[in-house]
Amino acid sequence: MKYVGAHTSAAGGVENAPLRAKEIGASAFALFTKNQRQWVAKPLTEQSIAAFKSNLEFAGIKPEHVLPHDSYLINLGHPEEEPLNKSRNAFLDELQRCEQLGLKLLNFHPGSHLKKISEEDSLGRVAESINWALDQTSDVIAVIENTSGQGTNLGYRFEHLAAIIDQVDDKSRVGVCLDTCHTFTAGYDMRTTADCEKTFGEFDDVVGFKYLRGMHINGSKAKFASRVDRHHSLTQGELGLDVFRYIMNSPHFDDIPMVLETIDETIWPEEIQLLYSLIE
Repeated sequence: MKYVGAHTSAAGGVENAPLRAKEIGASAFALFTKNQRQWVAKPLTEQSIAAFKSNLEFAGIKPEHVLPHDSYLINLGHPEEEPLNKSRNAFLDELQRCEQLGLKLLNFHPGSHLKKISEEDSLGRVAESINWALDQTSDVIAVIENTSGQGTNLGYRFEHLAAIIDQVDDKSRVGVCLDTCHTFTAGYDMRTTADCEKTFGEFDDVVGFKYLRGMHINGSKAKFASRVDRHHSLTQGELGLDVFRYIMNSPHFDDIPMVLETIDETIWPEEIQLLYSLIE
């Protein structure tokens, strides 16, 4: 079974995100549990936590089909000690917020080496950061999102994801979120069924579908292998619909949150219906 939704706003409180997901006909969704562009946020109140859980039940969405995203400021592969520790503490706070809300997943970008250390060393720091944070929490799975490889960002090769997972102590609490736009612009083609077979086959060989915990379903404004991260609507841009048809018909993508981050939120209900219409 497929669970499709979008990254809904938590404006006015996290408890509003499930209601907004229900409004667009979603069976999954993503949210920020705090302001994604600030380091520190007020703790979640008991009232807000209770309302979130109640609204999630009202929306008919399971906690395992919610894919929270952490702050954009966090860099778990930072080459310098002080910003690295700041990122780790912020990441721990994000995991703890997910625990409070009864959620099972936390999606994050792995980080950047900033041309100050090697990719390998930076990937090692990401894994150390994950281990450090998981040791202080109990249930939430750290879900690494692949990237386009823009700038000095890590995670644009499947091998990067595998290298991080290899160094995480508790393999049951680490996973991957594949973003279709990022995958394509990082240099993995998905414009035809044959391309999808090749790319997802490589993902399975290098990382393994057993680690796939979520998807970001996006079109791409940027060209293939451009290493540029620019999302587009599903029917526009460089990708085409074959990849989404492949995903909607493959059992590899069952029972995980599949989240739209496409650029026009006014058509999210139509895009959700479009994806379900591709099931053969």
